[in-house]
Amino acid sequence: MSHVGVPRGTVRKRRSLALLTAGVLTIPVLAGCSSGDEETARGVPQDIAPAARETVADGSTVNWAVDALPATFNAFQADADSATTRITGALLPTLFPMDRTGQPKLNPDYLESAKVIEREPKQVVLYKLNQQAVWSDGREIGAPDFVAQWRALRGKDSAFWTARNAGYERIEKIERGADDLQVRVTFSKPYADWRALFSPLYPKEITGSPDAFNDGARTTLKNTAGPFVLRSVSKSKGTVTLARNPRWWGDRAKLDTLVFRAVAAKDRTQALADGTVDVADIDAATADRITLARRDRGNNGQPLNHGPGSEITPAQALRSWAQAHGSDEDAAEIAQAAREKNRKAVVAYAAEQKALRDFAVRKSLEPAYTQLALNGESGPLADDRVRRAVARALDREELARTVLGPLGLPAKPLGSHLALAGQPGYKDGSGALGEQNTKEAQALLADAGWTRGGAAEPPKDTKAGSEAEKKDGKDGKDAGADAEKKTTDDAEADKDSEGETDKDSTDEADKDSTDKADKDSADNEAAAERKKADQASADRDSEDSAASRDEGLYIVGDDNKPGAPAPATVGSASAVHVLAPARTAAVQGTALLRQAGLLGEDGAVAATDKQPGGAAGAYAPVGTAAPAPAAAKGQLGKDGKTLTLRFVLPSGPGSQSLRSVGDKIAVMLEKIGIGTEITKVPDESYFKDHIASGAYDLALYSWPATAYPATDGRPIYAKPEPATDGSLLVEQNYTRVGTDHIDQLFDKAAAELDEKAARELMKQADARIWAAAGSIPLFQRPQLVAVDKKLANVGAFGFAAPRYQDIGFKNRQAAGSPADRKK
Repeated sequence: MSHVGVPRGTVRKRRSLALLTAGVLTIPVLAGCSSGDEETARGVPQDIAPAARETVADGSTVNWAVDALPATFNAFQADADSATTRITGALLPTLFPMDRTGQPKLNPDYLESAKVIEREPKQVVLYKLNQQAVWSDGREIGAPDFVAQWRALRGKDSAFWTARNAGYERIEKIERGADDLQVRVTFSKPYADWRALFSPLYPKEITGSPDAFNDGARTTLKNTAGPFVLRSVSKSKGTVTLARNPRWWGDRAKLDTLVFRAVAAKDRTQALADGTVDVADIDAATADRITLARRDRGNNGQPLNHGPGSEITPAQALRSWAQAHGSDEDAAEIAQAAREKNRKAVVAYAAEQKALRDFAVRKSLEPAYTQLALNGESGPLADDRVRRAVARALDREELARTVLGPLGLPAKPLGSHLALAGQPGYKDGSGALGEQNTKEAQALLADAGWTRGGAAEPPKDTKAGSEAEKKDGKDGKDAGADAEKKTTDDAEADKDSEGETDKDSTDEADKDSTDKADKDSADNEAAAERKKADQASADRDSEDSAASRDEGLYIVGDDNKPGAPAPATVGSASAVHVLAPARTAAVQGTALLRQAGLLGEDGAVAATDKQPGGAAGAYAPVGTAAPAPAAAKGQLGKDGKTLTLRFVLPSGPGSQSLRSVGDKIAVMLEKIGIGTEITKVPDESYFKDHIASGAYDLALYSWPATAYPATDGRPIYAKPEPATDGSLLVEQNYTRVGTDHIDQLFDKAAAELDEKAARELMKQADARIWAAAGSIPLFQRPQLVAVDKKLANVGAFGFAAPRYQDIGFKNRQAAGSPADRKK
């Protein structure tokens, strides 16, 4: 994942995911807070069309779609992405890949064994390497490779540009064991997640020098040790081509070549139909088209009842024909052109559908979850009562059904920040926060001071009436001068103040009242001017609302339709907006929900895009009258301000599911009196300009699953620390919500070598994270993959890492044709 926007000093120290904000939060009693005992829920199985190796043919080529060519082949650099991980997985050793249950499993291709052989006085791990394991240049994999990687990643040599070093800094020394095939690693302090180290393992030629590490491994890997070797990289074609490794000692790769091809999410349907790719992550719309294509296989050439032209009724078709053959030549020409355009679209669509029949949709749940992030650094959400109220207002089951239900996947809300259903140690800890309850959410807001009439009340520290109103009429001129000076001074101060609107209203009243000082008594003058100030404020609200509509910013909660349902648009699986754990090295960084948008000079978030399908009342045509004041409709307020939260969502075509979820959340919050300003921003700047920078109140993005929560989870939920310049060092805790107790539980778990005890500590940490209400897990993400139906051992892998050497076509006849068709 990208580490843009994170202080350089923190990048080198983290392996995983997030950031938090300071402050000890009020936490309810956590004893017995989990909603159940150890979960027995099983994860959704992978869907890869498994086949025994003897039934898979040798030879041929498979084209696999990736979002973009990898920025680097060095998985330990900050700009490593999902393509980096996908490709290096076929080229380099992974000592403990995740299995289908999300647990690390020893890889016998590289290790005969690996275990802790000493705990006192220090932890010692002994690796026994597979005696056949060699690099592609013929050199044995051994201790020198382990040593070079440790020295590059331990964080003591700043010449190595590395994004993470978690675990490596705990190693005291690495030495040769009884023979060259044994590597003995001694730790300076206990480290429970030692299995996470040395994966991927690079040859010493890369990790042995800063130049090779920083620059050499970005564009090529000359020495590898996987079932494939890197043959070529073509930027012009957008391809990375791998070939079978002749020195591979394990099961021989079934494919001759494996090509990773850069294909944007919006172009995947066309690429599948053209035969450009055989495997591609897709969204729900493309999955529907493949399902329809296979359903229509036996329609005997009849016109399709979907796609272009399918919505045209017989009456419309007759009218179109009449216009095309009518006496009005101009109208006939227009109608003929429209009919020809539609005819070509129908023909092209039918051809695509015919080609899509050759594909199957394989689906599972991705090892990642979507969360609602609440930025607790400032504003209303700095109050933990408001954060908990937001969380208690959410119907998480409904949100899960919105995305997973239409896909036929289990729509159960996720109950943990640190494990997914099916992983060991998964336990629903949401009871620490409480179930959805509108009345309790409203009570929390009331306790925090947010009331129905609060938006109409002046700030508690603002006196009713201006100083001018208290002066005698004969002092009008002096009062006017004072008021004018005060207005100027306040205008400067208000640039950094949260009470700008209230002060402006008071200052206008001051100035206007002095103009009437010689005509009216002080009492009449004050009453009249208060009325004018109120009218001026209402006018400004109306103007601001109109300006907001022009800019694309809209406010949910100002349409007087509190119960209006949001559109039930189904989610996307291709835009993988996942903040990758450092361990998988930004592996899914391309897929990180990056939303963007800049703050205007007045501090308002300006929207850059309007999309159809929002929550009821979220959009209004330009020219629509401004909504009534929030106080008149029951929106909550305090000290003259309405309770409105900035909700940032991505605008890209692959993020439709997030927008649907966001719309539903806005309606749920409206029911308890919370308004939302929804801003839709470009995907490519979503993370950099909003999530990492903290320019949001509410946001939706995803974190991947990990087998090492004590290591990968800590940076995501760690309490932010103040920097010397007054800012917060948040690591990867983009909600900026954290506590010392949570940090302590992570630290204890990372040093606990008893796996059962470590899991119990992680459950306690998860309960505390729920109680802090900075991150609200919603659901596990869907995983939809289009695969040539003749391919085996590839598709929706779920937790498990692919076994690239087993991928191939089911029989020799099928193996040749797809490859020839693509060349």
